[in-house]
Amino acid sequence: MTNEEIRLAGAADVPAVKAVTDAAYQHYVERIGQVPQPMERDHAATVAEGRVFVTGDPVVGLVVVEVRADHLYVDNIAVRPDAQGTGVGRRLLHFVDAHTRALGLPEIRLYTNAMMWENQKIYPKYGYEVVERRVDGPYDRVHYRKRLE
Repeated sequence: MTNEEIRLAGAADVPAVKAVTDAAYQHYVERIGQVPQPMERDHAATVAEGRVFVTGDPVVGLVVVEVRADHLYVDNIAVRPDAQGTGVGRRLLHFVDAHTRALGLPEIRLYTNAMMWENQKIYPKYGYEVVERRVDGPYDRVHYRKRLE
């Protein structure tokens, strides 16, 4: 596998999925005052459900998606810190667009913690628009959507 391919994760990828997720989100723990939800996910379960796609050998990035009736929900997108800024995230976002179109869905939705301001600069560059900012329990989240033509 080249570093450019994005593939469905398998059981053997679970440790890498956890490692990449933890590495990508660890620096937010202090900033937001709690462990980000992606770090607490059951990675083995999401991989087994066929919801995780990875890239790199070794894995440097991933995206976790959930097909819903009228959109594709992006539950997590993570890039290992030493690979950030190299185009991995961009390729994953383009993959999400293509995957959504292949599923015949008109829209992508995701959210980010309001304290993760770096993400709030990234998503609009790829066609995402803010839908709302909403507090869900202890989480202050900015919700986005991208409508596909």
